[in-house]
Amino acid sequence: MNKVIFYTKEICSLCDDAEALLEMFQQDYEFEIEKRDIYTNDAWLEEYQLLIPLLDINGIKLDCEHVDYYTMEKTLKENFPLRHK
Repeated sequence: MNKVIFYTKEICSLCDDAEALLEMFQQDYEFEIEKRDIYTNDAWLEEYQLLIPLLDINGIKLDCEHVDYYTMEKTLKENFPLRHK
């Protein structure tokens, strides 16, 4: 199964918005969301603290500056198949 790794933290409105977009895109594209709280892993915290929300889509990292509707849709479209309806 295709997977999007979603680096996040609690009490983060940008993260909430990114998660809502991801869940919306799941209706069109086949992928699972793996949520990772950066405060549960020191390496994630050090690397991504200033970048969250951060999405890892097949090795392509979209940080807080690039987590928007159009960039997410383009990246998902290029990496994951459409759902059959």
